[in-house]
Amino acid sequence: MTHYLYPKNLKAKANLWLWGMKDFLILCILAVVSVILLVEFGWLIPAAVTLCFAFLTIRKEDMTVLDYIRYAVKYFLTDQQYYEWRQ
Repeated sequence: MTHYLYPKNLKAKANLWLWGMKDFLILCILAVVSVILLVEFGWLIPAAVTLCFAFLTIRKEDMTVLDYIRYAVKYFLTDQQYYEWRQ
């Protein structure tokens, strides 16, 4: 059996710095579009959207910041908490 140096013997998803490859590609495209819109029209909104996307898609292990926020909202706000008090 051949062992590779890539994490988890080539079974792990490809990551580039703090993002997955798909997220990094989207981030690069958004950054280019944001810079063009900022230079040509002076619009800051696309740059803010790009920064928000970059923050929300930071990946640690197999979980992004957006996944963590979704789980927290689901746990604290939308799912019913059930407690049983026993003596």
